Amino acid sequence: VQLQASGGGLVQAGGSLRLSCRYSGPASKYAKGWFRQAPGKEREFVAAVSWSGQTVHYADSVKGRFTISRDNVKNTVSLQMSSLKPDDTGVYYCYALHVKYDGHVGVGADNYWGQGTQVTVSS
Repeated sequence: VQLQASGGGLVQAGGSLRLSCRYSGPASKYAKGWFRQAPGKEREFVAAVSWSGQTVHYADSVKGRFTISRDNVKNTVSLQMSSLKPDDTGVYYCYALHVKYDGHVGVGADNYWGQGTQVTVSS
């Protein structure tokens, strides 16, 4: 599985950006999402979408401002970011998560990461 993130850049507070992550390999059935890492801070969860696209989850800090979506035909997962704040600055990483099941019990997981794209929000 390979992931390639794009779409980062410099934007003023209150502006918008759209990140995109193209994936290849057997990832169409994997959950996808985004993490971010600000300078001097740990990587933190931003948003995730199930393999079907029907279930999404957001960090409290981005709810109502960010929207995650996926296109299993184009093999992309996108993050539309609006009302951006300086605190949203960081390197954004897309990921794919493959949970392995034995029956209905999860017995392991493989996690794949893209290379990251820089988002800078100026005040």
